Amino acid sequence: MNLRCQSCGAELVVAQELRTTVCPYCAAPSVVERPPSVDRPAPTFALGFALTHPAAGERVKHWLRTRNPWSHSGLKRASLREVRGVYVPAYLYSALATSRYSASIGEDYTETETYTATENGKTVTKTRTVTKTEWRPLRGEHAEYVPDVLVTASRGLSNAELEALEPFDLRVLARYEPALVAGWVAEEPSLSREECLKLAREETVAKVARRLEAFLPGDSHRELQHQTRLESESLDVCLVPVWVLAARYDEHKPPLRVVVNGQTGEVFGQVPLSWVKVALTVLAVLALGAAVYLLMNHGGHR
Repeated sequence: MNLRCQSCGAELVVAQELRTTVCPYCAAPSVVERPPSVDRPAPTFALGFALTHPAAGERVKHWLRTRNPWSHSGLKRASLREVRGVYVPAYLYSALATSRYSASIGEDYTETETYTATENGKTVTKTRTVTKTEWRPLRGEHAEYVPDVLVTASRGLSNAELEALEPFDLRVLARYEPALVAGWVAEEPSLSREECLKLAREETVAKVARRLEAFLPGDSHRELQHQTRLESESLDVCLVPVWVLAARYDEHKPPLRVVVNGQTGEVFGQVPLSWVKVALTVLAVLALGAAVYLLMNHGGHR
């Protein structure tokens, strides 16, 4: 899409997946206002960045230094490149969930039982207290409003990555205005509305299942089943702030992509493992097990 810079008049080309650009001649930011469509609706809400560029870099450096003992040794001295602040499109979903459920509810009780044991070569009778569970069936209905389910609308940031960065502070959610994203990279939705609606419904049903688990009475339960109907659904595009960084940890391997919540500083990335470290750990455990076995057998033959 072609766009004329409002500052210097230069003709700019804006990629279809973006809604913002910066003029290479005068550095003036511009926001593209494309006509909305079913799969590319205009944003309704946006969350601003609270974490600065340097702070995001420091969070990632600390995160890289504190990974598990089997991670690639180059992570601790990795250099950060291509640090970008991106407004990622997501869908904010809410619905009324009505569930029919059934489960077996367990109520614990104690009993004193008698048993026999052998002491000093003699059979003696003793008692002990044991806990038993009485099971009974339970059926019912549960209704609740499930707000603020956030799912990605970007093919560049998977839903698993977005979930790892959550929660975002939706209390500071603002109505979208072009001035909020001017000067930043802001993506257009690249997943269809139907794809995102499917993701949001799946997350909502999973959340309802977890709440039913906590809602059920008794000391324990099993065989929980439920059928959930979603009504009064709402689905709005929301731009969320994410820092995207590339960490170069090995010159012979592609850089590790790390993403950071632009509000809270939560960090996520797929940490590469050092298979040498993993193998050495396995060998050490096997050697320790063999040593303990030999020691016990050697001691038993004395």
